[in-house]
Amino acid sequence: MQNGRGDRYECDLHCHTNRSDGNNTPKQLIDRAVSLGMKAIAITDHDIVPPATVEVEGEEVEICAYARQRGLVLLRGYEFSTDTYVDDVHILGYGLDWSAAALQQEMERAKHSKSEAYRKLCVLLTEKGIPIDYDHEILQFTDSRGVVRQRDPDEVQRKFIFEKIAEKGYAESWGAAKILVQNDPELNVRREKIDPLRAIQLIHACGGMAFLAHPHLIDEVVVLPGLGKITRDEYIERLIDHGLDGIEARYTYNKTSYKGQNTVEEIEREIKAKYGDRLFLSGGSDYHGSKPGTTDPREIGEAGISYAEFVRIFAPFLAIK
Repeated sequence: MQNGRGDRYECDLHCHTNRSDGNNTPKQLIDRAVSLGMKAIAITDHDIVPPATVEVEGEEVEICAYARQRGLVLLRGYEFSTDTYVDDVHILGYGLDWSAAALQQEMERAKHSKSEAYRKLCVLLTEKGIPIDYDHEILQFTDSRGVVRQRDPDEVQRKFIFEKIAEKGYAESWGAAKILVQNDPELNVRREKIDPLRAIQLIHACGGMAFLAHPHLIDEVVVLPGLGKITRDEYIERLIDHGLDGIEARYTYNKTSYKGQNTVEEIEREIKAKYGDRLFLSGGSDYHGSKPGTTDPREIGEAGISYAEFVRIFAPFLAIK
């Protein structure tokens, strides 16, 4: 869904680069956003502090300054993968003190928690007839220039495994592969993630704002240790009670592993009605860039907010009017 005029939103607060599971470098992301006429974007890579610089003609340039030179406001963010027991609870942190020791420690903890869990998932998939070789198919990859490269195990994202499942023909898409894995208890390898309440606390301690990404990717009913079964609405209320600042109202559910039946427009109306008077409402495409052969990829600005909304929320963090 795009805005009512049929064109793209001016500001996209949920974009990824190749520093996590995107396909563009940070500079390429900025340049792409500029070419599309965007006014503001946020880099929100998974579990990694955003880059401070980009390389321009052989020199390192401060990344926000480079974006400004090109007429774009860049907001640096961090997408926390949270909750060991509930899938797809992602907290977007914006405007943090990126040098804070507590944040650096969490980033390192998150990186190390992934590698063994993802290796084990590949072993289990192979045992169930979906052969995925962690060392030769996940840690090794071919870049956009056809060069075979090696990943650091701490840099592996679970989406890489889903993409390989689809590439080998065991699922129609990475989203279908994700659902295949999520729906099979034997493949439910859980890595230790930061508690979402702790993530909100950490974001605030580092001077930032905390937003819940894609709320309707959370199942309608979830099970939490000590609390038992609770609804998605009850789950979100817990986050609000612990200081959640905002929530994504506009998001590209039609291009994800969303399991529900509502349209993106219906979800947006529901989020606005439930939380519009209590939380900031944000939006983002969850842009990752496209690989050759990708069908109908998400595009920057396909979901987002207006520039007026952006300024109202984020002016305290940025030198903008």
